[in-house]
Amino acid sequence: MFQTFESATFPEQGPPRLARLRGWMRQQKLNGFIVPRADRHQGEYVAPCDERLSWLTGFTGSAGFACILDSSAGIFVDGRYRLQVCEQVAEEFTPVHWPETTLHEWLVGHAAPGAMIGFDPWLHTVEQIETLRIGLEGSGISLVACSNGVDAIWTDRPAPPNAPAWSHPPHLCGDAAEDKTRRLGAAIAAQAAQTAVITLPDSLCWLLNLRGSDVPRTPIVHCFGLLSANGEVTLFGEEVKFADVALPETVTLAPWDAFPRYLTDLTDTVLIEPASLPQAAFDALSAGHAQILRGLDPCSLPKACKTRTELDGCRAAHLRDGAAMVRFLAWFDSADTSRLSEIDIVTQLESCRAATNLLHDISFDTISGSGPHGAVVHYRVTEKSNRPLDPDSLLLVDSGAQYQDGTTDITRTLPIGNPSLGMRQAFTRVLKGMIAISHLRFPKGLAGRDIDAIARAPLWAAGLDYDHGTGHGVGSFLSVHEGPQRLSRAGNVPLQQGMILSNEPGYYRSGAFGIRIENLITVIEAEPLPGGDDRAMLAFETLTFAPIDLRLVDATLLTDDEKTWLNAYHTEVYAKLAPLIEPETAHWLAGATRSI
Repeated sequence: MFQTFESATFPEQGPPRLARLRGWMRQQKLNGFIVPRADRHQGEYVAPCDERLSWLTGFTGSAGFACILDSSAGIFVDGRYRLQVCEQVAEEFTPVHWPETTLHEWLVGHAAPGAMIGFDPWLHTVEQIETLRIGLEGSGISLVACSNGVDAIWTDRPAPPNAPAWSHPPHLCGDAAEDKTRRLGAAIAAQAAQTAVITLPDSLCWLLNLRGSDVPRTPIVHCFGLLSANGEVTLFGEEVKFADVALPETVTLAPWDAFPRYLTDLTDTVLIEPASLPQAAFDALSAGHAQILRGLDPCSLPKACKTRTELDGCRAAHLRDGAAMVRFLAWFDSADTSRLSEIDIVTQLESCRAATNLLHDISFDTISGSGPHGAVVHYRVTEKSNRPLDPDSLLLVDSGAQYQDGTTDITRTLPIGNPSLGMRQAFTRVLKGMIAISHLRFPKGLAGRDIDAIARAPLWAAGLDYDHGTGHGVGSFLSVHEGPQRLSRAGNVPLQQGMILSNEPGYYRSGAFGIRIENLITVIEAEPLPGGDDRAMLAFETLTFAPIDLRLVDATLLTDDEKTWLNAYHTEVYAKLAPLIEPETAHWLAGATRSI
């Protein structure tokens, strides 16, 4: 099993650790200290040694932060985690609705004028610190870059990861590393810059066709990099990790601790991305004589727009994963659900994927939420929280896999017993939103924020909504949550051909049930239509193939076009997956994909 079910933290551990951190703050003459979820690479998943937020507070979500003051402690979480955080932290920590309430607004209301708020400059980006400083102007509250207070009191902190990196095979990448570095170097030169600073490991792993095991679920190796306009790369990391990797001749390996010095020694024009560069790196760069140019990580968009090779691998991975999902769904349909628990669901699904003999890892901890746990958007079952499946309710299963040829992410909501009419109607409205995105045509130049509302409209019509984005970007055997593309109100990057996104509207009723239906999609050029004008249009190709449970569909709420889409999708599911599964499972699939 890749997934384990131990509780990583416990609420009762928080208060004594909070007291020790406040003791450290007094020694440093600080009135507050900010504890982010992020590591120095700003990744969603962090190594055990960087789990500072969960170690201090008990909160294990993948986004959020805490701000500890002398007499109050706020923990800031978005809509995905507002139920989860209440179950995981002690009463000494006060959940704060973020981003509705910003950190600077909270500090102005809770910290005294003249307060000194400490932060570790390696764990906060330039953009974050600049935004916070602007928000605090005139308040008398000051930010102080300092050492890390959590590290100072975490006496048994795990060692940093040290697993070896490896080369991602060229036949799965589509482009050689030398071609990428040369092409991106030219793009840097076109911006009149001589060097770009890259601190996101998934960017460097994509650029150099590397993979690693430094964090759970995402095959990256921790490193920083400097990419020159001539295509040369200086890579900063642990030398032992790269001992068995044949790096291109244009790549020079340097030790971690040399990174600030290299930044200070740079001259001419240096490209940085303020949204990902650590403040400490910016300070080192500013101490030298370089001219700083603000822009985007040069790998960001090219990485998001998958090559034909990557898309072909992704399609193959999704068919393999779809067959595993069908085996799981057929098993679930024949099981006595009164004897099953949430953990049983996770272990069975992982075993179906492992049976492919090509599973590298799961792409995130499987969400298996029965009844009220389904309303916890990113619920992770533990031995402590595990419960039998609720009768006459819903089971939300959100899962994914890392195969060398692609990363998958799929959510299906399943009936347990006889769900109520209200549950089925809510499910159907979520399905209507998912279908609306699936067969959407839209002009080139639109971003996720222009499309997000389309998935919500059927829910809005019934006075319902959900508190997360409709979709996130997905990498190619990299992060299951990849930027810069996204389907959300915050998605401001125009969608381009080759981008992979999730399509996952949902609905969650606190204390009762949760619903989400998710397929992955990729952006393609739309076929011209008779009578249409000559404007360039894009569309989506569905990558995920697995049945959507028809027992939860209230067909009276679907339009004829929606029924046509659902029937066509299920016809394709059967045609693609039936040859990959056993005859008895194919027989089950025929029923699960019947026309309505």
